[in-house]
Amino acid sequence: MPSGPLPWCGKICGMHVYEDPTTWAPERVRPKGQLVFRFVLTVLYTPVQFLMWLVAFVIFLAISLVTEIITVFSTSYEQGLFKAGDRVLDPLSKWPAWCVSWPELRHEGDAAYYRARTEKAVGRWTKRASVPRDPKKPRPPVECAIPLRHYRGVGGAYVAQVAVAQGWELRPTDVRKEVRLWWSAASHID
Repeated sequence: MPSGPLPWCGKICGMHVYEDPTTWAPERVRPKGQLVFRFVLTVLYTPVQFLMWLVAFVIFLAISLVTEIITVFSTSYEQGLFKAGDRVLDPLSKWPAWCVSWPELRHEGDAAYYRARTEKAVGRWTKRASVPRDPKKPRPPVECAIPLRHYRGVGGAYVAQVAVAQGWELRPTDVRKEVRLWWSAASHID
């Protein structure tokens, strides 16, 4: 992967002329000491996060059991309750950006590892999106986001290259956090 400007990326990535091509390049390798410190914090933080999720779930369950009588008469209340539950539980089910997993600690700076990880993530989304539509089931996902932790060693340009090869289109995205993709086959009429 070249370290300078990526001449092919303008076509594949759909970058605009005002975007800096270096933002699509691989992230710099973090110092080993910083990674070890973040890993230790992650190990200490994970049980706390799990406990917060469990407490929030129990509180949400208690509220929904107490207000069950209201949900019988009001579908809008039930939908609002589920949306509130999603807003509370979804952020608690994801790791914060500063967390470092054991594979990330071991493979920092290993481009081959991040290429495989990126290809696996995009392939997983492609498999989900390309499932034939069944009228009795929910529609397959047509939009996804590949988080930075999957491609930090190869850059967002590699995600775009792999995704375009598998039929995805690039969406407006902040490549320093994630690369957003749209399944182009979803644009076609069923």
